[in-house]
Amino acid sequence: MRREIASRTLPKGRHRGQGARGPAAATCCDEDVPTDVPSPADSPDTSPRALESLAVELALGAAEVVTRLRGEYVGHHGLAVSAKSTATDLVTEVDRATERWLVDQLHARRPDDAVLGEEGGDRAGRSRVRWVVDPIDGTVNFVLGIPHYAVSVAAEVDGEVVAGAVSNPVSGETFRAHRGGGAYLGEQRLTGPREVPLARAVVATGFGYDAAARARQVAAVAPLLARIADIRRLGAASLDLCFLGAGRVDAYFEAALNRWDHAAGGLVAMEAGCVVSGLRGQPPGRHLYAATRPELADEFFAALESVDADRVLTE
Repeated sequence: MRREIASRTLPKGRHRGQGARGPAAATCCDEDVPTDVPSPADSPDTSPRALESLAVELALGAAEVVTRLRGEYVGHHGLAVSAKSTATDLVTEVDRATERWLVDQLHARRPDDAVLGEEGGDRAGRSRVRWVVDPIDGTVNFVLGIPHYAVSVAAEVDGEVVAGAVSNPVSGETFRAHRGGGAYLGEQRLTGPREVPLARAVVATGFGYDAAARARQVAAVAPLLARIADIRRLGAASLDLCFLGAGRVDAYFEAALNRWDHAAGGLVAMEAGCVVSGLRGQPPGRHLYAATRPELADEFFAALESVDADRVLTE
C-alpha cells in the first residue's frame, strides 16, 4: 500500500494514511460581526485557497469572541460549566455562543454550505461544501485558565478537508493550510517534526472522556514509554496536530476523536509533510488518529499496534 508525501512514494506498509506537502502558498455576539458580508446573489468561491482565507477570518473572529466572553463571564457572571457525555466532558456558555457566532457568519456569507459543529450547530446544505467547526477545542483548559485551547474551522468539499485554520485566543497563534498549498503559522511555512529516531521522539496524545476507555489508553501508553523519549498530554487535539506540523512534538496519536477535533489540525499536519493514518490498514478515524514524519511512520505505527493503541474503544 502506498502513501504519498511530498510527491514521494514511501515504503510499503500496512497503514492507510494521508499526507501532502504542496508548493509554497503565498446571538449574543451579533454586534461583533464584520459588516462586509457578500450578497447572497454572489457565487461563493470554492477553491481551497479561498476557503482557507475564510477559515482564517472565522477562526480569528471567533477567537476574539471567546476572549471577550470569557472576560465577561469570569469577571461578572461567573463561568457556568455543564457536562455532556460524561462528568469530564465539559461545555460552557462561551462554547455555545461562539459556535452560534460561527454558524451565523457562515449562514450570512455562504448560505448554501452545510455546517457540522461540536455543540450541535449543524445545518444541512445545498452546495458541495461543509464547514466543520469546534468553537473551543480544549474546554477543560479553557475552564481552568490553562492557556492552551483553540478555535478550529475546516472546510470540506465532497467530504474531503481542503482548508482549515486553528487559532489560539491566548497566544494569538493561528495555524492555517489548504490542500496542496502547504501549512503556515502566520507567514512561516511549517515543515513538520525534526529528524530523530523513535527512541528520542516526544509523542503527543490525549485521553477520552469514558473512564473505562481512559484506563485502557493508560495501559497502552505505559509500555510505549519504554520505546520513546517522552509523552505530552496537552489537552487540545487540534493544537497537538498543529504542533506536530510546527515541529514542537515528533509524533501524535489519540483514540475517540470526532471530526471537529482533527479536521483543521490534521490538514495542517499533512500539509507540513506528515503521514496521517490509522492502524492495521485502516484510515485515520475514531479508533485511532496517528501522525508523524514519513521516515518514522512505519516504526511508530508498528509500535502503536504492538500496544493495541487502536483497541481502547469498545464500540
